[in-house]
Amino acid sequence: MTTPTPQRTLPDGTPIPALGLGTWRMGERADLRDAEILAVRDALRMGYRLIDTAEMYGEGGAETMLGVALQQAFSAGEARREDLTVVSKVYPHHASTQGVVDACERSLRRLKIDSIDLYLLHWRGDTPLAQTLDGFARLQARGLIRHWGVSNFDTQDMEELYALPAGPQCAANQVYYSLSARGIEFDLLPWQAERRLPLMAYSPIDQGALSSHATVLALAHRLGVSAAQIALAWVLRQPEVIAIPKAVRSAHLRDNLAATQRQLSAADLALLDAAFAPPRRKHGLAMI
Repeated sequence: MTTPTPQRTLPDGTPIPALGLGTWRMGERADLRDAEILAVRDALRMGYRLIDTAEMYGEGGAETMLGVALQQAFSAGEARREDLTVVSKVYPHHASTQGVVDACERSLRRLKIDSIDLYLLHWRGDTPLAQTLDGFARLQARGLIRHWGVSNFDTQDMEELYALPAGPQCAANQVYYSLSARGIEFDLLPWQAERRLPLMAYSPIDQGALSSHATVLALAHRLGVSAAQIALAWVLRQPEVIAIPKAVRSAHLRDNLAATQRQLSAADLALLDAAFAPPRRKHGLAMI
């Protein structure tokens, strides 16, 4: 039985799930591959319909693992390709016009699919953004990607991007955002919200660290939920934010999914603000 997740909306009106499955640090060890494949299939059976990966993860290993998992899931009737949002990312040193095309074609072969739904520039590099966007446009013209976006872009980067003719076609920006990394709330998050540009939050549970934070644990105990649910519900309280935590165990996958139904009260939010102060000045973009 699957559980539907809340939706967000890309700038062109395309719906995208508010919660996805991250695959960072997957595909790195052959002895874990079978367990990772099973985790992806387990997530799909539960109702996950957004999966985030990158050519960097395991140097293609995560995409390869995911490709096998998707083919097995499709064959078993556990999911349909048309219902999924598959996100991948291109290295900055592959971000020239032709480099983007070549990298995407390699990713598609590893993923064993015909197109990527959202293809992101992983972070800023030395290649002019205009060249990267030209590569994205060529991929879109060939039907190899549906949407493109960026990752690890701060406000100044986004303004530079939007100054380009094709810049406003950006569909999302993926950055590190959690209770313990709130710097983007000062300017980047409002900037994106004003333009209805979704923000994808990676490491929203701070790689699991928030699950053991005393304040988060105390609130979780009082509400009868897990600390991870609190951390995720806090991120997802914002209507333009998408969370993509990594999880391999079934219990964690279910727990994360349940966070989409968890509402935090004003008192809960005030308690968390006291422990994790909102930014009062500009901070450099956090990255891990």
